Amino acid sequence: MSERFLVVPVAHAGESAFGDAPDGDSVFDAGAGEERRGSVPILRYSREPNKYGDGNPRESRPFINNTDDDKGTLYDGKNMALFEEEMDSNPMVSSLLSKLANYTNLMQGVREHEEADEDEGAKKQTVKSPQMGTFIGVYLPCLQNILGVILFLRMTWIVGTAGILESFIIVSMCCSCTMLTAISMSAIATNGVVPAGGSYYMISRSLGPEFGGAVGLCFYLGTTFAGAMYILGTIEILLTYMVPSAAIFKAEEKAQEADALLNNMRVYGTCCLTLMSLVVFVGVKYVNKLALVFLACVVLSILAIYAGVIKTIFEPPVFPVCLLGNRTLQNHGFDKCMKTEIIDNVTVTTKLWSLFCKGPELNASCNEYFSLNNVTEIQGIPGLTSGVISENMWGSYGPAGMLVEKAVPSVPASDASQDKHLPYVLNDITAFFTLLVGIYFPSVTGIMAGSNRSGDLRDAQRSIPIGTILAIATTTIIYLSCVVLFGACIEGVLLRDKFGDSVKGNLVIGTLSWPSPWVIVIGSFFSCCGAGLQSLTGAPRLLQAIARDGIVPFLEVFGHGKANGEPTWALLLTAVICESGILIASLDAVAPILSMFFLMCYLFVNLACALQTLLRTPNWRPRFKYYHWALSFLGMSLCLALMFISSWYYALVAMLIAGCIYKYIEYRGAEKEWGDGIRGLSLNAARYALIRLEEAPPHTKNWRPQLLVLLNLDSELSVKHPRLLSFTTQLKAGKGLTIVGSVLEGTFLSRDADAKRAEQSIKSAMAAEKTKGFCHVVVSSNLRDGFSHLIQSAGLGGMKHNSVLMAWPANWRQSNDPQSWRNFIETVQETTAAHQALLVAKNVDSFPHQERLGEGTIDVWWIVHDGGLLMLLPFLLQQHKVWRKCKMRIFTVAQLDDNSIQMKKDLQMFLYHLRLNAEVEVVEMHDSDISAFTYEKTLVMEQRSQMLKQMQLSRTEREREAQLIYDRNTASHAALNDKTDATPERVHMTWTKDKFCTERNRNREPSANMAVRDLFSMKPEWESLNQSNVRCMHTAIKLNEVVVNKSQGAHLVLLNMPGPPKNRGGDENYMEFLEVLMEGLNRVLLVRGGGREVITIYS
Repeated sequence: MSERFLVVPVAHAGESAFGDAPDGDSVFDAGAGEERRGSVPILRYSREPNKYGDGNPRESRPFINNTDDDKGTLYDGKNMALFEEEMDSNPMVSSLLSKLANYTNLMQGVREHEEADEDEGAKKQTVKSPQMGTFIGVYLPCLQNILGVILFLRMTWIVGTAGILESFIIVSMCCSCTMLTAISMSAIATNGVVPAGGSYYMISRSLGPEFGGAVGLCFYLGTTFAGAMYILGTIEILLTYMVPSAAIFKAEEKAQEADALLNNMRVYGTCCLTLMSLVVFVGVKYVNKLALVFLACVVLSILAIYAGVIKTIFEPPVFPVCLLGNRTLQNHGFDKCMKTEIIDNVTVTTKLWSLFCKGPELNASCNEYFSLNNVTEIQGIPGLTSGVISENMWGSYGPAGMLVEKAVPSVPASDASQDKHLPYVLNDITAFFTLLVGIYFPSVTGIMAGSNRSGDLRDAQRSIPIGTILAIATTTIIYLSCVVLFGACIEGVLLRDKFGDSVKGNLVIGTLSWPSPWVIVIGSFFSCCGAGLQSLTGAPRLLQAIARDGIVPFLEVFGHGKANGEPTWALLLTAVICESGILIASLDAVAPILSMFFLMCYLFVNLACALQTLLRTPNWRPRFKYYHWALSFLGMSLCLALMFISSWYYALVAMLIAGCIYKYIEYRGAEKEWGDGIRGLSLNAARYALIRLEEAPPHTKNWRPQLLVLLNLDSELSVKHPRLLSFTTQLKAGKGLTIVGSVLEGTFLSRDADAKRAEQSIKSAMAAEKTKGFCHVVVSSNLRDGFSHLIQSAGLGGMKHNSVLMAWPANWRQSNDPQSWRNFIETVQETTAAHQALLVAKNVDSFPHQERLGEGTIDVWWIVHDGGLLMLLPFLLQQHKVWRKCKMRIFTVAQLDDNSIQMKKDLQMFLYHLRLNAEVEVVEMHDSDISAFTYEKTLVMEQRSQMLKQMQLSRTEREREAQLIYDRNTASHAALNDKTDATPERVHMTWTKDKFCTERNRNREPSANMAVRDLFSMKPEWESLNQSNVRCMHTAIKLNEVVVNKSQGAHLVLLNMPGPPKNRGGDENYMEFLEVLMEGLNRVLLVRGGGREVITIYS
């Protein structure tokens, strides 16, 4: 390679490119800021965050993550000079690949916290790349999290109560649910890198911040209540099977035993929670170091169970169960299962006798059932080959307090009222199928353990699917085999004995294990301890991840912690919530609660996978290929079904909590753009709806004003008339389409930054005025073309505007540039050509903001029918709180030949059919003589137009001339008012037959005489006036007089807007006519229809 193609490495840039530079010198001279002699421009990779990121360092980059070291990455060479200018924003491929190769995604859990603990203040250790494989990193953690307290404490009771068949169904349903969820989770986890947050990260980035926050908090609550359940399990093992004498509260009577146990659980559970929280607070590294010990306890316990099952084939363990008739007895207060025994040829009573009789004497009065039935002793563990499996095949549900009985003959007693006080084994809770589902489900949770540790894995995208699915398959086999083996080895009455009272208080599953029941007791105790510690470790970190995302504002305090990152505040909240679970004190009551939250989480994992698969988003490319949207939907349906099967009211509460969190995040949460599936679904739904809308124009019944609001911006790019947006809000009430558009003069290349600032300014104004809609800023060579582009092209497909709203150009007379009012007139002409309605607001700055108007009127002057928009607009305004107290009045104008009385009746009937409430008034205007004021005003108007066309005035002179014309105009108008006050009113409000005949006869005078009379009264300069202009001015003046007379006090006046002139020569005259028409009125809305009916009398 020739020398000129040499690319100099960055590390040796100083030596290779610039010779021997002194130590410490930089490539650029720091003082002068100039490049050294012979240097080639060195390009840096920009650290500017990706504009579509969310502020999170790992997500705000287009690929994985960049570090501050990028600032030192330099480029020197000539062979890529063509791309030099782009390298400020786009890195070289070699640079990008280098960053990808060196990427390390560190532990989400605790590794960095441990390092900070171990070398506080010292130099940070060099972090090693993750090395954990599938077995250690995913399979074993999942196994440890799935197998736990329910297996050891409740599995035998579930099998005994539900029977083998129904237990098999329960286990199959729950395991199928987690397997399907694991398949969906594997697809999501292998679709890119999963950084900190694990399962929460997957759900939130797939379903968006609202669903992510809601489900993340549900997952957090589930993990927290799981901690409470494990702690309650730990205390139950301690007080029931290990140290029963440690109980603080003791029951004096059998009926009080349950309450005493619950109180003991509360006291010891609170102490245990405090201790575990302190351990987690002091250092998570201790929890992690003990994790292997806890896992070993679980594995040894499982092995001990299988070993015990095999041993029952040859030598079943001896655990006798004492039956009185068919009732199971608690084996605590006696040692021999017999009523009497013979000692030295003397029949004596046993301790069992004294429990049922009033004394040890043989003739003492005894319980009736005790007297009628014999005592028998059966083996609690008859063994695998005993055939007991057939007896345990079916369930035995019952209410709380029901006796645990064996299906053998017995003699019933007449009085059973004292049974609950005698040492029988009773049901402590009412058992039914759905309750058992809720209690069992927590034993299959824990499938997220692998995805939560993705940062520790050598190849997360391979290990997570394989390890998780294998762990679920293993635990499913263990659970299903345990259901069958427990039913085949253990007597039914012992299976239904939840706390092992019939076998001297031994753990029932422990009686089956080999070599000793203590293997299971100790193993399950440490297993529950470890699971509780892990829940208290994981839950605060999950809450911290949610808080640091910033999507739930009130949780931000929980994102902070100790200097090393430990989530102290989150741990405190977790402990408080966990304590609420412990105060419930019953494992059977807490289990369904956490089942709901986990099922909610799994439901949304399946939904996320199904959505991404169906939407076929380009970024959806999972490495795990064995997924399908149908499987995800099946898993989602199964989760929903299990929620309502377990507990319909808990399910509703969990969904309500998630819904409230969703709406809160939607209302108050920080805006995030994570490229989530819900947004993709919205886009697909929008596309489908737009295509459907395109098929046919909307029916009159569905017509509503879809507004394009044309705004003007000042030199600071602020909105000139924000009240125009207020009026839009009041008119639309958030319904239909609103596009707010504005135009900047110039070229897009030179003003793209201004366009963005203008867009932000308009969006801020829209937010302040509570206007819901879209913003569109166009950069055009002139305002005229820009507004034309907006009118033509704003909107998409069927979602296009049908009405244009703009402000009246108030200062058009004083404007130096005639183009301002010409732009307005051309906008009117374009909306007419486009068959769009036009609304022009005069004095828009005086329109109400958010303050409610008092009682008043909205006056509609219906002069020509243009589709009914004039009548629809007041109705829409009245729906808003600002205008709600205003009443609608409709005025229409009757000509000489019209029957005004009939017109009023017809109009009232028309409004009745339209279901509109309005007062109706018909105003009669006859053909009157054109006044001198009209001629004078027309003359002033034409003279002004002619002067501005012919004279090339300076700016100051032009302003003075315009002001002079305005003063003359005002003085003439005042003189006319004085004159009209002295003459009788010529506008009659009610026509009678006599008046009609008189007017008609008067108007039948020969036109020649009228012309002669008018000719003598005319001034010489009036002769040259355009008669069309004179007639238009006459109409404007007369109509303005009537409107001012009737509606000057109205809150809003709606007027038909006359059409613009067809020839360009009369543009300025048209503006003058409109100005005269609206003179003396405060709030006016000129309305011009779009050429179609917008209101109908039909349903």
